Amino acid sequence: MALYEHIFLARQDIAAPQVDALVETYKGVIEAAGGKVGRIENWGLKSLTYRIKKNRKAFYVLMDVDAPAAALQEVERQQRYNEDILRFMSIKVEAHEDGPSAMMQKRDRDDRPRRDGDDRPFRPREDRPRREDGDRPPRRDGDRPFRPRES
Repeated sequence: MALYEHIFLARQDIAAPQVDALVETYKGVIEAAGGKVGRIENWGLKSLTYRIKKNRKAFYVLMDVDAPAAALQEVERQQRYNEDILRFMSIKVEAHEDGPSAMMQKRDRDDRPRRDGDDRPFRPREDRPRREDGDRPPRRDGDRPFRPRES
């Protein structure tokens, strides 16, 4: 049997218990076909990058599956016809990850590398030195204040 990671997105209109019922339904389909479902992660309701079928948010669920290809094809077939499922994706993997996935790990803001390639540590805005009133940057030509014309 092959190892897969299966992710699906459920509509935002359904309740959280209904999402759990969907997970149990698809878990039953996989187990009936001779497969096993390992870790199940419910990532919760998240915003979508773009609208899918008029939805701006969706419930994300990740399942680690150890099953024959036919079992996963049956799950995908059922999800294709289910109105509550917006998208799904199955990826074949060499081995399942131990511990929580990257989406479930909470990372500290200071641990992230900076985008500009600077190796200095990130300082939140409130820790930065403030300018005094006289230390304003030089004005650009287009920054002149508005004065109405005198006719």
